Parts: sequence; structure tokens; C-alpha cells
Amino acid sequence: MRIIFMGNPQFAIPTLNVLNQSHHDLIGIVSNPPKPIGRGKQTRSTSVGRFAKENSIFLIEVDSLRSNGLIEKIAGLNPDIFVIVAFKILPEKLLSLPRFGSINLHASLLPKYRGAGPIQWALMNGDKKTGVTIFQLKKEVDAGNILMQREILIKPKDDMLSLGNRISQEGAQLIPIVLDNIEQGKVDPITQDESMISLAPKITKSMSEINWNWSNTKIHNWIRGLNPYPGMYTYFKGRRVRIYKTLPLKGQAKTPGQVMEFSKNSITISTGYNLLQILEIQVEGKRRMSSKEFINGIDIRPGDIFK
Repeated sequence: MRIIFMGNPQFAIPTLNVLNQSHHDLIGIVSNPPKPIGRGKQTRSTSVGRFAKENSIFLIEVDSLRSNGLIEKIAGLNPDIFVIVAFKILPEKLLSLPRFGSINLHASLLPKYRGAGPIQWALMNGDKKTGVTIFQLKKEVDAGNILMQREILIKPKDDMLSLGNRISQEGAQLIPIVLDNIEQGKVDPITQDESMISLAPKITKSMSEINWNWSNTKIHNWIRGLNPYPGMYTYFKGRRVRIYKTLPLKGQAKTPGQVMEFSKNSITISTGYNLLQILEIQVEGKRRMSSKEFINGIDIRPGDIFK
């Protein structure tokens, strides 16, 4: 089939690699335009845009999906289907172009975790499993018929990056199977159960400050879910610090945020319920470091408060 791929982040690259090596014809890629990135503010294309350039695939970098010029350009390519991974909501004029419609890779077992942050919310909620869904796109967000799903176990040490990498790899393997089924007329769509819907709203920076009144498990799960971006932060002696890795411990809690003890390798802090061991931390203006390095570089003692 003649495929146009739409996406932006690194999460989409495994699917692109599989499509580019399949018997299907990847005729074009649509992605966001380049933008300034990093301290030097050098203009860079998205991960998907760079893939297109590196593999000499026709690339359309565009801000608005509603422009008549874009719609005419894509219609002129005569696509059979759109494959979408981590991209924008498509307007109806675009959705109606391919004869087989559009399929989307979503990082959850739909209808659970509809929305922009399914990986993060699965971790933040302490789920033991999640998955990936390939579904037929329609106007309502993440609401189309399910074409294929695969369950994925969440490991105790997973964070957003490690879990996202596994989901993207698993999902990439399903895409060509679904495409072949569509081409051969073998699809058996499953309607989503509306009574089972849960939402995964977009992650915002306002969610990043640690509330030490929470239980140790909840803080730990939120740190996992928001690592590496945007990261969870707190304050210690007037300096902002990000905490990237922790370990929940049982123990008598005192004042939330209070340093209970520290060793050569870790710091143990009281929470609203039980204790939390800090394993990896970053002081503003410095690099990420182990708790051992942090302890060696700062005056810290039991009774000090993270807040």
C-alpha cells in the first residue's frame, strides 16, 4: 500500500524503520517544522523529520494541517492509508483522503488512557501492566475501532523513557501486520467499550513539584512517570533540585520532607506515609548525579527539610 506517515518524536522512529523496510511503499512523511532547540537555540527538525531527510523520503514539514495547499499536496500523492504515531489531531478533510482511512498507534490498552500522556499516567498510577493499541482513526480523539492490541508488563524500575521504548518497539511490530490485514480484507474491528474509558491528560510543568505529604509510593510513581521529562522537583536549602530515581521504604514517617538518615550512597526522607530513599538527584545548574555525589558536595544532616 501507498503510505503517508505522520508523527514527530523519537517514539515514532521504530515504526518508521519497520515501514521503510517493509514491502509497503512509504511515499511521504508529514511532521512539524524545524524549531530552535537547546541552549544554543539551533534550529532542528523533529526526530521524524530527520529520519525522512536521512533516508531520502519525501518530507512535508507544516504547522497547520488545515491549509488547502497541504491537502492538495497530500491528495496528489494518492495515498492508500495514513499511519500516525504521536502527532496532531487530523481535520476531517485530511481524514477523508486515503481510501483505507488512517490508523494510529496509541501507547495504552484502549479505551484505557485516552489522551496525550498514556505512558506517564500508567506509571504515575502504579499500574502493573499497560500495552499498545493500533486503531482506526475517526474524528473523536482515541475513539476509533481497535484493530490490534498487545499487553506489556510494567517493570518495577521502569520510567517513562524505558517503558516508552518498549511500547514503541512492540507497536512497530504490529503495524505491518495490521496493514497486511487491511490490504487483504482480513480486519475484524472491535468497538471500544465506552464504559471502560479512562483519560490520560497532557502532562504540564505545573504537575512537577513534589508534594511530600503524599505517600512514598505515590511520590515514587510520579517520579518514574515524569522521568526524564519534565522531571519532579523540590527545594533544599533554597535551591531547586530535581529527583530522578527513588526507592520506597517502610518506616516510621515524621515531618514530610524531613531527612531521616543518609549513608554514603543514599538519602532517606520522610513522606506522608512511610519513607523514600533518594538515589539520583540534580541541583539546579549542575548535572544529574548519584546521591553519593550530592552528599559529598553539600552540607546535609538528619532533620534537614526538603520542601
